[in-house]
Amino acid sequence: NNAGGAGALVEPKAHLGGGGLVSTTSDYLKFAEMLRGGGEYNGTRILSNRTVAFMASNHLPNNADLTAYGRPLFAETAFDGVGFGLSVSVTLDPVKAKVSGSAGDYGWGGAASTNFTVDPKEDLVYMIMTQLLPSSTWPLRPQLKQLVHQALVD
Repeated sequence: NNAGGAGALVEPKAHLGGGGLVSTTSDYLKFAEMLRGGGEYNGTRILSNRTVAFMASNHLPNNADLTAYGRPLFAETAFDGVGFGLSVSVTLDPVKAKVSGSAGDYGWGGAASTNFTVDPKEDLVYMIMTQLLPSSTWPLRPQLKQLVHQALVD
C-alpha cells in the first residue's frame, strides 16, 4: 500500500503480483541457486526435482513461443523462441530468440531491469540487480546473457 496524507494507507486499485519484489541480492541469488540445484540449497530440500522441472517447462499450448500468444508490447523477455513456465520465461530456441544461451535456460526479469537466469545445461546462474526504469532503457539483459555465454570455456 502507498502512504497517503497524514500517514494513511491507500488501498491499491489492483493487486498486481508482478510488481515490487522486496528482497536482498544475496537472498535472490540463494533462490536462483536453489532452482539450479533442482530444488535443493545448501543441503536442504525446498522443492522436489520434479517441481523445478515442471516450473521450468514451457506451458504454452503445443510448445508454442510467446509470439503465438503474446502481444508485442513491453515485456521482460523476447517473444520469439521463448516460452512461459511457472513464473519464469523459458528459452525454447536461442536462434529465434536472438540471444546467446541454451535451449531450456529459464529465469525472470523485473520492471527495473533486474534479471536472473538459470542455465541447467551449463550448470550456472547469473543475475543482474539494477534499478533502471524503464527496463527497456538499455539492453542490459541480452548483453549480460551474451557476455556470460561468450566467457564460457568448454
